[in-house]
Amino acid sequence: MSDKTYLEWPFFDARHAALERELDAWATRHIGQQHEADVDAACRQLVRQLGEGGWLHHAIAGAEGAGIDTRAICLIRETLARHNGLADFAFAMQGLGSGAISLHGTAAQRESYLPRVARGEAIAAFALSEPQAGSDVAAMQCAAARDGDHYVLNGEKTWISNGGIADFYVVFARTGEQPGARGITAFIVNADTPGFGIAERIHVIAPHPLARLVFRDCRIPATQRIGEAGQGFKVAMSTLDVFRTSVAAAALGFARRALDEALAHATRRKMFGQLLADFQMTQAKLAQMATGIDAAALLTYRAAWQRDQGRNVTKEAAMAKMTATETAQQVIDAALQMFGGLGVVSEQPVERLYREIRALRIYEGATEVQQLIIARELLRAANTKEA
Repeated sequence: MSDKTYLEWPFFDARHAALERELDAWATRHIGQQHEADVDAACRQLVRQLGEGGWLHHAIAGAEGAGIDTRAICLIRETLARHNGLADFAFAMQGLGSGAISLHGTAAQRESYLPRVARGEAIAAFALSEPQAGSDVAAMQCAAARDGDHYVLNGEKTWISNGGIADFYVVFARTGEQPGARGITAFIVNADTPGFGIAERIHVIAPHPLARLVFRDCRIPATQRIGEAGQGFKVAMSTLDVFRTSVAAAALGFARRALDEALAHATRRKMFGQLLADFQMTQAKLAQMATGIDAAALLTYRAAWQRDQGRNVTKEAAMAKMTATETAQQVIDAALQMFGGLGVVSEQPVERLYREIRALRIYEGATEVQQLIIARELLRAANTKEA
């Protein structure tokens, strides 16, 4: 059982602790640790279960971000990640995939897509990255040309989560109003749109639906444009800002599960006439793991609380994501080491966690990108003071 005393921290209201308890009990009954060979089917099932359980409505924002409780999203992701990495993925992608519609969509777009997303009846995807444009969004080559009441979309997207199973994709394409990031526009592309296809499925160490998308003369009605033409970069960044802190929370969930597994193993495993937990080296490692988790949690929930107060958290969210994901990697590695040979047996909890955590240090901005963001914000503040 993970330590839950962090729920007593002043970052949270009583409703947050109640939410975590309810979700923890629900997840124990409904999802546990699933090992389906068919990852697509498992993900679809989890989306349906999360919708039926009422959890997905927490990931759906109202107009201009109203209704988003960042602390609730973080607690949900942490709790789901502790139970099942694919469940966390399913929840997060419903929020990220529909976030641009929540924040910038028209009333008709929100009415058409968001209720189905919240009920788990439609799977969403966020399509920003390209083969030569990951963190460098300005290098985007996928393009959309205006043609009367439509846009004609051509190009590729890659590393797209929910690729191959999503019912619709929020796609960002260059429309050329201005150079660089200022000439990008966001569109909703339904999966059955002629000219859209899945070029390849991508298989990674922690399996989840992932694909490279292709668009060939794909005609998109102008009514499917999200926001104004040329404002796609703003749409993308505001969407990512909502969910970036929650990546840190997911890492916390993985780390807490790893510490639980390590504690249980250390207090049962006998070596040289004593328990593994009796060795001072083991105790030192457990102390480092627990301290790292608490430090990461403080940064994570500080950022979540500040965002819920309406503050800009660009620096704080970057600090949280960087610290939580790097710490979780260290905690899980230490837990696996304690298990010895058993730790690398396929589908053992710590082996699965070891695979799950690695991607979190990369997606939604790799650790190195977070360092650049933090430094940029520090220098900007310093220059402002000097001026």
